[in-house]
Amino acid sequence: MSNNNSNPKNVLLIDADEAFGRVLQPLLGQGYQLLQESSGTSAIAAFETLTIDAILLNLDIPDQEESSRVLQSATNRDLPLPVIAYSWDASRQKALNAFKEHAFDTLTQPLDVQQLRFALDRACRRGGLARELAEARRLLGSSRVEGLLGSSKAMDRVCDVTRKVAEVFTTVLVTGESGTGKGLVAQAIHRMSPRAPKPFVAFSVCSFPDSLIEDELFGHEKGAFTGAGQARRGRFEEANGGTIFIDEIGDLALPLQAKLLRALQERTVERLGSNVPRPLDVRVICATNRNLEKMVEEGSFRQDLYFRISVVKIQMPSLSERKEDIPLLAEHFLRSFAKIHGKAARMLTPGFLSALSRYSWPGNVRELQNVIERSVVLANGHEYLGVADLPEELRGLMVVTDDVPAGSFHEAVQGFKKELVRAALRVHSGNRLRAAAELGISRCYLHRLLNQFNLAEEERAPEEPEEMDDDEPMLREFEMPKPELRRPSAGMA
Repeated sequence: MSNNNSNPKNVLLIDADEAFGRVLQPLLGQGYQLLQESSGTSAIAAFETLTIDAILLNLDIPDQEESSRVLQSATNRDLPLPVIAYSWDASRQKALNAFKEHAFDTLTQPLDVQQLRFALDRACRRGGLARELAEARRLLGSSRVEGLLGSSKAMDRVCDVTRKVAEVFTTVLVTGESGTGKGLVAQAIHRMSPRAPKPFVAFSVCSFPDSLIEDELFGHEKGAFTGAGQARRGRFEEANGGTIFIDEIGDLALPLQAKLLRALQERTVERLGSNVPRPLDVRVICATNRNLEKMVEEGSFRQDLYFRISVVKIQMPSLSERKEDIPLLAEHFLRSFAKIHGKAARMLTPGFLSALSRYSWPGNVRELQNVIERSVVLANGHEYLGVADLPEELRGLMVVTDDVPAGSFHEAVQGFKKELVRAALRVHSGNRLRAAAELGISRCYLHRLLNQFNLAEEERAPEEPEEMDDDEPMLREFEMPKPELRRPSAGMA
């Protein structure tokens, strides 16, 4: 299963036997460019300066501390490099030690070329994904708005309006579904505005009953009501000179809408129990997940207040409208929660991300955040979050298989072959001849695979006969023969 991309993957071979590298290069094929270093010290210098997709490390080098340094240097980077280690050690002790030092995979010599290609393909895809995420973070840089992650066109528009409105003093209405990050936009506007040194006060209408909202927003004087033993400033006065963010403004009762409108128009507030207006210098940002235009038509929201709070409107896209941002968001949450909870997880597998991209995300970014935190917390101490770490409702949505399932390497390969056969037959509506040609194997071998995986009846085309002739030209076998990669000399490295 060699890599057939037009751009070959750079694989760094760390082995003192130069002849071994010359033998390995043609066996790997044109999809890989082999670079060889004879020592760990020179290898570390190489992958610090060159673009490396994966590392092949001979664990049988005389200095075991040197191989340990290679593993540590490769895996303890901001952008970890996947290391595939190999050894003649039949006891697998070296392999176990390598896994403890976060090797991506281990193989036993003599190397099986197909197993090596399989491991390299997975490692290079994993490394490529890590580079893409790092590049996305780099491109965001200063051109983006701090706190608003995403490189989609929808988020470009949000960031553009956010930057522009932050420079001026005007009211802003942020709309969008729950969990899309409306509060983050409000914080970004305040942070980039001249009011940044002053308070940012957030208030959610849904967090208080109607009877308490007026007191929370405007405050009260001593003796204004039973239990008011002393005067209290409201949220508007607390935000004086800065910004007040009123979330879920659509849930504000009509009588309170009138008092809010007066405060915005006159730039004053009156505390409960007082008729003395107090001057205010506050920027107001409101947010809602409701359709205020429709509420105005229905009479449940004041039209004059709507016009007052929506001088500038920012529509937050749902996560399903910006799915290209999911890898960046997921990786950001991964790093954040791994640090908070002290977990080892540092990367997401393509299979994990594939499932995320197929889900509808009714809870938007907030739901994605919760899924990543749950996966980080419940992961079994490994560095890579895979499909097994996802909630049950997301596991069936995976379309890219990149994770090694439980069991031996042989079981993983068998599972992958089974899915390949199923996919080929599905594409060709059960036609075995075409499916065999698609896979590059003979129809006879496909027939054996169907029987081996108990797929003979499951994947049979309706018009296909029970038995098929096997006199068509033989195509290249998918897995036979199984070549073993041996060194030119009999001695071990």
